Amino acid sequence: MTTGRRAALADAAIHIVATRGMRGLTHRAVDAEAGVPAGSTSAYFRTRKALVEGVVRRLAELDGAEVDEAGVGLPLDPDQLAEAIAHVLDRWMTTARERTLARYACLLEATHHPELRGVLAHGARPRAQATAVLAALGADDPERRGRELVAFVDGLLFDRLVGAGALGAATPGTPESRAELAAAVRAALRGVLGT
Repeated sequence: MTTGRRAALADAAIHIVATRGMRGLTHRAVDAEAGVPAGSTSAYFRTRKALVEGVVRRLAELDGAEVDEAGVGLPLDPDQLAEAIAHVLDRWMTTARERTLARYACLLEATHHPELRGVLAHGARPRAQATAVLAALGADDPERRGRELVAFVDGLLFDRLVGAGALGAATPGTPESRAELAAAVRAALRGVLGT
């Protein structure tokens, strides 16, 4: 089994989940979307649970790469950190919008199906990163503060992408959007750092 084929199938599944919802996610639909022979997806992801886990694993891989690329994990001052996080969030609302929608759909699916609760483990990396960055910035109780920061950032993204915040916020992908996001993250950082 090649990693390239598995990734291509997971990418096709992400597109399906983002555009059709979890009910549209079937092995047959992924085969069609990926343009592969019928039964190909089943060879890589035997069950629907394995397919959902594959989607979440791929989402975590792609999102983690973008966070690393933005330099969020580097020891930054709070303003640089806010700008880096805003850049990532804005990207997740524009060029990576489908991935963000698919991530939310998979998380919601896990709340209804206990056998999928393992997908939540993919959220450990951002929390560990936040803990490390906040420790480097001198936060008291960086583990708790890291969880709080990640929860805030997740909520901000959700609100701006699919919540009421989308109604009045600047258009994603614009300098105004990034500035609004950076200001919100900066305020959250002041709160968790006690500054």
